[in-house]
Amino acid sequence: MNRLLVVAAHPAETAHLPAGTDVVLTGIGMSLAAAVTTRAVMERVPDPQDRAELTVVNLGSCGALKSGTDGLFEPSTVINRDVDADLMRAMGSDPADTMALVDLGQVGDGTVLATGDSFMAGGPVRDALAQRADLVDMEGFAVAVACRHLGVPLRMVKHVSDDADAQALNWADRVDISARALAEWFRAYTQSHDQDTDRVTSRSAEPVATQGGHTA
Repeated sequence: MNRLLVVAAHPAETAHLPAGTDVVLTGIGMSLAAAVTTRAVMERVPDPQDRAELTVVNLGSCGALKSGTDGLFEPSTVINRDVDADLMRAMGSDPADTMALVDLGQVGDGTVLATGDSFMAGGPVRDALAQRADLVDMEGFAVAVACRHLGVPLRMVKHVSDDADAQALNWADRVDISARALAEWFRAYTQSHDQDTDRVTSRSAEPVATQGGHTA
């Protein structure tokens, strides 16, 4: 049976999840997100051969980089916005700054999420980033890297809490809206997940026909 592990940065983002949900809070930033996600997966599934049976669900709030962007998103691509990728490539190194989440089982909705350790609250850096990404956060890329290295499927869902401009300074007052939307998505997802699991279990329990019409 496939198990779900919710990974989020801040307790405010998971405040409305159903009781009994397996939740790990990483803290804010990329280093913590990668380290805590890795530890949580290895504690739950120490055997690499069994890790496909666990799905990490990364839930969190994010900032919107483009006008009119709001609501829930399931990114298709995550990028590391802290890496000077062009400079590293010019020096002959691959910065591995972009990851397609389809490789981890998420097709996504076409959006690009940019992750970095700096808090985005406007300015020229934000404007430049908006040319190559739709959303911005501080953990998503790191969680995806951990899942890729550990061989664990990933679902990533982000809700826009602000415009990554002056609004971002009021994150604490706005995050509950995101938490409620994320919890609603998670309830629907778990219901669908449970139904899929039941169907797989039912098929595996069906008797197998053998030669002569007998069942085993």
